[in-house]
Amino acid sequence: TWREYAPGKNDIILEMDPGMAFGTGAHPTSALCITMIEKYLKPGNSFLDIGTGSGILMIAAAKLGAANLLGTDTDEVAAEIAKENLLLNKIEEKRFNITVTSLVENVYERFDIVAANILTDVILNLLENVSKNISKNGILICSGITEKNRGRVEDKMTLNGFEIVDTEINDGWVCIAGRLQV
Repeated sequence: TWREYAPGKNDIILEMDPGMAFGTGAHPTSALCITMIEKYLKPGNSFLDIGTGSGILMIAAAKLGAANLLGTDTDEVAAEIAKENLLLNKIEEKRFNITVTSLVENVYERFDIVAANILTDVILNLLENVSKNISKNGILICSGITEKNRGRVEDKMTLNGFEIVDTEINDGWVCIAGRLQV
């Protein structure tokens, strides 16, 4: 088991066994996402993690008060590892679900906070359809973006109805938060 201390005034402890899945919290993109989740998630919010990997962002959101959580991943092994990590962190099974699907292909609910810590090209593709999964004035957090691709993602977010509300950079990686304009 591995422990990561997320940044913030009240540290939260995330216990992780990433197994074969992506995401231990050590990579700058995970840390950036957790910082953004900490800023924008309010207790009781719903949370969607696209490409959940090890489930680290779902765990952070749950520990910060998200009421119901959904994670998607294309990898069945990652989905099982994410479930194990959520349970390891004492997240009640009734609060979360993990679906094996491509991006948001089979997701029909709306969420207050949506996070996607995946590659730039996948984010650009995701932006075509993700607004159907975001609540009115909901927040989309995108990471896994290199600094050179920042403008491409921001432009596509704006084109798809998002107001850029926050940007963080760490070690050449960018995390962008956008609010869906209705």
